[in-house]
Amino acid sequence: MTVTTLMKSPCSQILDRAYAGERISAADALALYDRGELHSIMQCAHELRARKTNANQASYTMFRVVNYTNFCNVDCNFCSFYEPMDSSRGYTLSREAVIQKMREALELGASQMFLQGGVNPNLPFQYYLDVLEGVKAEFGSAVHIRAFSPVELLAMEAMTGWPLSKVLGSLKDAGLDSVPGAGAEILTERMRKILSPQKSSPAEWARVMEECHQAGLKGSANIVFGSEETRSEVIEHLQLVRDIQDRSGGFLSFIPWTFQQQTKKFKTREVGAPEYLKVLGICRIFLDNIDHIETSIMVLGPGVGSIALHSGADDISSVVIEENVLRSYGLKSEAKAREFISISGFEPVQRDLLYNPLPVLA
Repeated sequence: MTVTTLMKSPCSQILDRAYAGERISAADALALYDRGELHSIMQCAHELRARKTNANQASYTMFRVVNYTNFCNVDCNFCSFYEPMDSSRGYTLSREAVIQKMREALELGASQMFLQGGVNPNLPFQYYLDVLEGVKAEFGSAVHIRAFSPVELLAMEAMTGWPLSKVLGSLKDAGLDSVPGAGAEILTERMRKILSPQKSSPAEWARVMEECHQAGLKGSANIVFGSEETRSEVIEHLQLVRDIQDRSGGFLSFIPWTFQQQTKKFKTREVGAPEYLKVLGICRIFLDNIDHIETSIMVLGPGVGSIALHSGADDISSVVIEENVLRSYGLKSEAKAREFISISGFEPVQRDLLYNPLPVLA
């Protein structure tokens, strides 16, 4: 060890190892969260981003969220979208209604669908197959279907009594193209009990994601922070995701975003831009086996999003058509997305949900 190295702070030494291509540990990541200097973390994350993606480009996508039902029996205490099973305000979309929503989305230039809903025990498994098959029969490969969080898939496994591999095979045969790593929030046992005690455990979430990847259904993962979690729990979540990726390689991207106050039943705290950007930078540095880091313009807004593109993110996770669960600050058109990325200093590239580049519509 040189004299110069000895003079550096522990966090500077951690970042030097990251620059050198070494994998940092969970303890290193926590040290960066607790004591790391923000600008140094952002700078390192931006450099590592440039090694994995085109340094001059930033990507965006266009997809429609279709919430097929708001009936749910999981009762997460942070969610204001769901309705209990006896609610008069609950709904379930017909196959025809889902197809119509995608017809409208295609007219706006969005060829991808994010199909997700509550856990509705009154829906038979055939409902999901019918919806997938209906969309594919109408639009074929012109529409990519990303659907069903781990908690939805676990409910289908329980409903059918089949192994999850058979459930996934049936959904894939019906038209499922990829899966979201949704419903993660904070993947620790303590936070699960606080936020969603009836939801799948971290181990169950991990099992579903690995089986999806083994079935050829790739997708994303995320973290939602800004509640009662500790910093060490944020890093524990990232460790679980990195471990899954080491085994399966199925996460194409990772998205850190923050809780919004939706109900009075759980606590949120204000996450300022410096903390969000630090966490995003740590995600890029720690998740060395995931190529793409997205910043959620929809949740964080364009101001923070622009800085995030210089702090490790390479994608803005927009344009999102029809967001019912969150208060959206997102971009509403492809033109706005391209303008935003250009103003932020990058060449805009539209991509699909598998990160394949797409031609720009005239």
